[in-house]
Amino acid sequence: MKSTVVQVTTGTREVVHDITAECERFAAEAGGDGLLHVFVPHATAGVAILELGAGSDDDLLAALDDLLPADDRWRHSHGSKGHGRSHVMPALIPPYATIPVLSGRPALGTWQSIALIDLNVDNPERKVRLSFLAG
Repeated sequence: MKSTVVQVTTGTREVVHDITAECERFAAEAGGDGLLHVFVPHATAGVAILELGAGSDDDLLAALDDLLPADDRWRHSHGSKGHGRSHVMPALIPPYATIPVLSGRPALGTWQSIALIDLNVDNPERKVRLSFLAG
């Protein structure tokens, strides 16, 4: 197995951050067929595979805001207002995804991208572990 950690700056706002290029680079370096596992070792972030750049990014953030409002209802209440929702989000958008790799390329669908989802405005720096298990 090959593995590396990629640093991602998500900033101080809620974000759907495209990490497809980093995943493609890593898979190409690993080469061959296998599985690419993408994991964020954070209690307040997730990984999603979805279409990006056509409004889906904003739609996802809006849906999460509807499901998990940034208000005072959360028992986990340190940090910015609504911070507790960031700790609930990984139950809906898990902190991992596994993608098949064929000939060194992630076998994504035509409009699929790999994204880091981060609602935690208190932590602007994230790590993403990419692991490749050869077939």
